[in-house]
Amino acid sequence: MKRSLTGSAAALAILAAMALSPANVRAQTKPAAKTSTHRAATHPSVAHHSLLNPASCNEKAPAAFKAKFVTTQGDFVVEVTRAWSPLGADRFYNLVKDGFFTDVEFFRVVPGFVVQFGISGNPKIAKAWSNAAIADEPVLQSNKPGYLTYAKGGPNTRTTQVFINFGDNSALDAQGFPPFGQVVEGMDVVNKLYGGYGEQVTNLQGEIEEKGNAFLKAQFPKLDSIKSAVIVPAAPAAAAAKKPAAAAKKPAAATKKPAGATPPK
Repeated sequence: MKRSLTGSAAALAILAAMALSPANVRAQTKPAAKTSTHRAATHPSVAHHSLLNPASCNEKAPAAFKAKFVTTQGDFVVEVTRAWSPLGADRFYNLVKDGFFTDVEFFRVVPGFVVQFGISGNPKIAKAWSNAAIADEPVLQSNKPGYLTYAKGGPNTRTTQVFINFGDNSALDAQGFPPFGQVVEGMDVVNKLYGGYGEQVTNLQGEIEEKGNAFLKAQFPKLDSIKSAVIVPAAPAAAAAKKPAAAAKKPAAATKKPAGATPPK
């Protein structure tokens, strides 16, 4: 079922929960066995091995960090606050750090609603992460424009797919979609991502996982994609306060007593 942008808040919440549901799509699509060859040029070998083993991507994220996305439309930066969604932040930190988002397509761009991405263009990697779910967490922030949130298909089904809210999607809050970060630079770039296909690709997530970017590039060649995503190095600590000025020089040595002078009594 396609989501209506003009329905009531309740309809929006129900339809959004269905549309933002990779698990629901997989259940309907049931793709055949997935086979592909990993392109070494796309992911560094170290990242390649860890990405095929989600359990190895388990570093704890900093309390706050930024990630820079280089896309076919330009660059944007997201800032993640771990306290908003600790498990979500940790997962996102590892995905970015280990190169998961390289060559990932923005397969769902619905103006006024969301842009969704996070299915690996490599079928082997997509398969490895399809069931690597993290537990649900409380919704501490609202799904406001520019906020970043995981897609899910039911309780405890967040994996790698995320979306950026274009509009005020606060109706998703009650459905258990907790934001974990927000776009702090380049929202104009996000707004330029190609959205001409609308919801045409949304229900094809099973085929994307099975066939990878080859399928998307052949069937939906105008989609924009991520060239690379990296953790932005933390700003260096403020320079230490300057040392106080050197102490005043000691006064010159006292004049020598005149020869034969009598000391005071």
